[in-house]
Amino acid sequence: MEVDLVAHSGESMAGSFAHTLVLTDIASEWTECVALPVREAVVVVDTVTRLRPLLPFPLVGIDTDNGSEFLNEVMLAYCREASIDFTRSRPYRKNDQAWVEQKNGAIVRRLVGY
Repeated sequence: MEVDLVAHSGESMAGSFAHTLVLTDIASEWTECVALPVREAVVVVDTVTRLRPLLPFPLVGIDTDNGSEFLNEVMLAYCREASIDFTRSRPYRKNDQAWVEQKNGAIVRRLVGY
């Protein structure tokens, strides 16, 4: 699954604001969106852990961008322990995560905004 985090900060990234964690399966286009109060590795991993049993298929891989909420020891340890393949996109290549980026716009930003 491609995984991304959408910030709902408006025009400024200053201050506190909500985020939406978006997970999209590239084969079926199944998408899960979950609101997060903060952008932290532990919260992201906890959310993925809670979503896994709700998916209609086994979670065998996670592909993320290079955000610190994904590239950290907490996420890597979780993926190792759960036998989930972990990959990341190349820096500054939005097309590497085209499926989840499309859902960010079509679902999250359309319903919630920026």
